Amino acid sequence: MAARIVLFGATGYTGRLVAQALVARGERPVLAGRDGSKLEELAGELGGGLDTATADVARPDSVRELVSRGDVLVSTVGPFARWGGPAVEAAIAAGANYLDSTGEPAFIRAVFERYGPGAEAAGCGLVTAFGYDWVPGNLACALALREAGEAATRVDVGYFMTGRAGAGDMSGGTRASAAGAVTAPSFGWRGGRLVTERGAKRVRSFPVRGKDRPAISVGSSEHFALPRLAPQLREVNAYLGWFGPASRPMQAMSLVTSLPGVGTAVAAATGRLVKGSTGGPDAQQRARTGSHAQAIAYDAAGEELARVVLEGPNGYTLTGEFLAWGAARAAREGLRGTGALGPVEAFGLDELQAGCAEAGLKRA
Repeated sequence: MAARIVLFGATGYTGRLVAQALVARGERPVLAGRDGSKLEELAGELGGGLDTATADVARPDSVRELVSRGDVLVSTVGPFARWGGPAVEAAIAAGANYLDSTGEPAFIRAVFERYGPGAEAAGCGLVTAFGYDWVPGNLACALALREAGEAATRVDVGYFMTGRAGAGDMSGGTRASAAGAVTAPSFGWRGGRLVTERGAKRVRSFPVRGKDRPAISVGSSEHFALPRLAPQLREVNAYLGWFGPASRPMQAMSLVTSLPGVGTAVAAATGRLVKGSTGGPDAQQRARTGSHAQAIAYDAAGEELARVVLEGPNGYTLTGEFLAWGAARAAREGLRGTGALGPVEAFGLDELQAGCAEAGLKRA
């Protein structure tokens, strides 16, 4: 018998996409969030008959009451650095498996370093950043590393948007997360260990559909997950290519905000100006853009050994489909480990590739 799937943050922008994708798969998730009337409205929009539960991160006990041992808790409540803690703590307390939609470096690091040991002791798994941030890169890198073999000591991955992006193509939650990612300390895998560094410290270009496009460095789940898959890795680099010509100015901005006291002040101002979920692109807007993730494996001399390019639909669409697939699989078959897990560790490489293909993300 499949475990219960509890979707916390169901009435937010990403939560609705996940709820729709779950119902399309024949799942019956429990819809959870702060506003009971909005939850009932969403349940009706999805065909009725779905259970709902009210919970608020301001009342952690209400979040803990959402899940029991063996359940699957999916959290889309962001920005996660502000509001993500109660859900992951609730999963650990209950012994429930957990997935979330974050892309925020600080929260990803907290899941692996702070929460992971507790989850391992509780016998449950935590799969953070199981959306467009950062599943495509984990998959592309794992495939490139498998093709490159043990000679691979470095892997670079870049994320890009394809198609015609315009105003309104980024949700409020993404804007809040992106602002925090630039102003907050980030990290990278250097010399075979995790090091703290500022976001956007490095800029490099990738060839995307015949054109070189710049991207800024960013902390991601790849830095934690890939060295577990390939212990010989000395360097892991993740880059975000959403910003085009603004990449270099963002690098300069990250240098300024890394100065003592400046980053804290900017983060505080950003927190007042940039709110969380305020809606996002509709289906027509999402159809205008697609996703591109490119991973390159190198040997110790810097020679390219393997390159994998994945392309698919819009990142928000992918996030909804990824989380629905992962939650459904975890509910029926569990996860392949306990503690904080990368996507490949949680599901297996071939299985993850098949699940991503179901969502439309395939090798180009």
